[in-house]
Amino acid sequence: MRTKNYIKIKNLSKSFGDVEVLKNINLEVEEGEFFSLLGPSGCGKTTLLRILAGFEYPSEGEVFFDDANVTSLPPNLRPSNMVFQNYAIFPHINVQRNIEFGLRKENLSKAEMGERVENALKMVQLEGYENRYSNQLSGGQRQRIALARALVKQPKVLLLDEPLGALDKKLREEMQIELRNLQKSLGITFIFVTHDQEEAMTMSDRIAVMDEGNILQVSPPREIYHNPKNKFVSQFIGNINILDADLKSIANDIISISVDGFGLMQLKNHQNIIESDQVNIAIRPEEINISKVSDSKYDCNFKGKVKNISFYGESTYFYIQLDNSEKILMVSTNESKETFSENDNCFVNFNSTNLKIIKD
Repeated sequence: MRTKNYIKIKNLSKSFGDVEVLKNINLEVEEGEFFSLLGPSGCGKTTLLRILAGFEYPSEGEVFFDDANVTSLPPNLRPSNMVFQNYAIFPHINVQRNIEFGLRKENLSKAEMGERVENALKMVQLEGYENRYSNQLSGGQRQRIALARALVKQPKVLLLDEPLGALDKKLREEMQIELRNLQKSLGITFIFVTHDQEEAMTMSDRIAVMDEGNILQVSPPREIYHNPKNKFVSQFIGNINILDADLKSIANDIISISVDGFGLMQLKNHQNIIESDQVNIAIRPEEINISKVSDSKYDCNFKGKVKNISFYGESTYFYIQLDNSEKILMVSTNESKETFSENDNCFVNFNSTNLKIIKD
C-alpha cells in the first residue's frame, strides 16, 4: 500500500530561449505508482521527464525525490534511471556488456556484476541471451534489454520515454501487459511518457494530461474518462460528442442550459460552474442508444437520421444527424436488436445524468 508522495515537483517552469515549454508545474507522484504523462507532441511531457532524470534543468522551480532536493543533481546521483524511446543499445557489444555498462563505476566484483545481470534478465524473461548482439534481437527483445539495463541499477524510480512507440500493434499490446506486471512485481515508481491514450488508460494508476506546457488534469483513468475537467481533456481521451451550449442561469446547484439539438435542459452542477464560464455539453458515444421509436426507459429522446455506419468488429458506430440541428452525434453499440441502414430515420435515447458540463 502506497503511503507517501515520493516525487514532488514545485512551481517548475522551463524555457528554451523565448519559448516556454513548461509553465508552473506542480505535481506529486506516489511511491510505487505507475504514473503516466499523456499529451500530444510538443506538450512538454518529454522535457518534464528529462528534468526528472537530470538531463535538463528547470528555469524555475524544484524537484524532490523522497523529500531530498535533487533539482541540481546530475543523472548519476539521482535514485532514478531512464529507458529511452530508441532503446540506445550499443550494437558493438553483447547483451551482457550492454546491461553491465551502468554498473562499471560501482566497484562491484565480477561475480556480483554477473549476478545483477542475471537477475535483471530474469525480470524481463530473457535468461540465456547474454551473448547475443542487438542485430540478433527482435524489437520486443531489444525493448526488454533496455529495461533490464535500467533495472540492473536498482533505481527507486524508472523513467520511460515512449518505450513502446517503435513496436507493432500486437507486440505493443503484449508489452503493455508485461510492463505493467513487471512494475507491480517490483513495486518501484514508474513514470511513463506517451501520446497514446489507450496505452495510458490501460497501464496507469493515474494520468497527468498535458497540453502546451500545462497539466490540465491529474486523475485515475476512469475519472479522466468519465469526468474530464475541460474540453481538451474530454476530446483527447476516447471518442466523445461535444455540443455547443448557452448557460442561462444557475440556482441551487441546478444549471439551466440551452444545448444545440437538445433545447433547454436542467442539469446538476457537478463541476462548480459559475455563470461567467464558457461551457459545452459532452456525452460519450456508448452512453447513447439508437432505436426505431422513442424509448421511455430514457429521459431524453430525440429524432434523427442515420448518415453513416462504421463497423469495427467489437462495436458499431452510427453517425446521426439530429432533426433540429446540423450536429452529427456518434453512437456506439456492441450489438443492436434493430437493423439500421444509412438514411433511416431513428431516435437517439439517453439519460440526462450522462451529460457532462465541461469548461471550454
